[in-house]
Amino acid sequence: MLLLGLSGGSDPASDSGRTTLLLVAVGYLVLALPISVVVGLRRQRVTNAWLAAGRQPDRAEAAYALRLPVDTAGVAALTWLVGAVVVTAVGAAVHPDARVGLRTGLVTTLGGVVTAGVTYLLVARVARPVTTRALAAHPPVGSLLLGVRVRLLLTWGLTSGVPLTGLVLMFLDPSIPGGPGETVVVALVAVSLVVGALATLLTARAVGAPLRELRRAVQEIGSGDTSVRVVVDDAGEIGLLQTGVNAMAAGLGERERLRDLFGRHVGTTVAQQALDRGISLGGEERTVAALFVDVSGSTALARRLGPEEMVGLLNRFFEVVVEATSAEGGLVNKFEGDAALCVFGAPTRHDDPAGAALRAARRIRTAVTAAGEVDVGIGVAFGPVVAGQVGAASRLEYTVIGDAVIEAARLTELAKALPGRVVASGAAVQAAADAEQQHWAPGERLVLRGRDVPTSTWVLVGG
Repeated sequence: MLLLGLSGGSDPASDSGRTTLLLVAVGYLVLALPISVVVGLRRQRVTNAWLAAGRQPDRAEAAYALRLPVDTAGVAALTWLVGAVVVTAVGAAVHPDARVGLRTGLVTTLGGVVTAGVTYLLVARVARPVTTRALAAHPPVGSLLLGVRVRLLLTWGLTSGVPLTGLVLMFLDPSIPGGPGETVVVALVAVSLVVGALATLLTARAVGAPLRELRRAVQEIGSGDTSVRVVVDDAGEIGLLQTGVNAMAAGLGERERLRDLFGRHVGTTVAQQALDRGISLGGEERTVAALFVDVSGSTALARRLGPEEMVGLLNRFFEVVVEATSAEGGLVNKFEGDAALCVFGAPTRHDDPAGAALRAARRIRTAVTAAGEVDVGIGVAFGPVVAGQVGAASRLEYTVIGDAVIEAARLTELAKALPGRVVASGAAVQAAADAEQQHWAPGERLVLRGRDVPTSTWVLVGG
């Protein structure tokens, strides 16, 4: 830049004045560069301290580290500004026309602007590991240093603003009556092309690379992978976007975990219904099949096995119940110690609730018998119930209430004393399809405990 300022067209300066100015400029650089390096290192002592210690920075230290590109560019700009003052004074003193010194100072100032801008872009690129560590400890929260808009304006200034300003000043300079020479214009264009290509490349990489990573992360989140995270390595709008994507992924992951836990506690169908329609107290009348299964002799079994083995045994038993019920489109409504109540036809409607309950009862009986760990009784009943949310606004439970539930529990008591261990009501068998009825045979007609009317019982064929 200094050479461009000294070689305008018909420069009235003597060769000795030009040589003197060049020697002063070189001497200044020899003196100023080491001082600039020392000043830059001293300004980053705080950052170097926590980096050397291998620890996380506090908020003030992180903010200081994020200023590294700006501080370095500021030191470069100050160095060039002082140099511009020096060459302006020396140029005015050694040339007969003092305006040559002013022109040289202006050109040097423009060179400082370009150098400071390129320094910022280069340091911002090189210092990304430091920026990443600082932002990992303290993500950006809205106070931006240099955002995308400022970076684009900076790139425009380096590629177009400064070169064109320098060229216009040369044509307007009264100390160059014929305007700048051909060599000066070609040199200025060449420097502009090189600096512009470098600045554009750095800006494009600073913006494009994080956006590609964000696009990949969003695609993975959209496909269901909420564990994906992106590295926050920008202190501007892109950093805020990176932090937002990470927060979104974490929130979706937490929501899925809560949904999974909710579904495990109340059943996936109840959970989905609550998500789709909301939750409110109240119920509706449904015609359902109720299956009740209970372990025989559980008290003596618990004393013999101990609590840990008993819990493991019950978990294996309930796994059989859940699999058989889910396979037939039913809902395990609740576990009651060593017993379980399964419902077919609520909360979602079922085309054949009675047949599904009877098939599930046969599957449970077969699996339990094959395992040989527990003895159970299974009762199946069919009839109208009230199904819905009961409890309080702060604590709800989906349940079914009605005669069919009571009847299923009473049939379970009866089933424990029968060889097949499964008893169904006549209403349940008659409501099932013909293919399922073939597996059942009429039993006794009797009045169950706690009921006034007799119940027709059916048992498994060959049971």
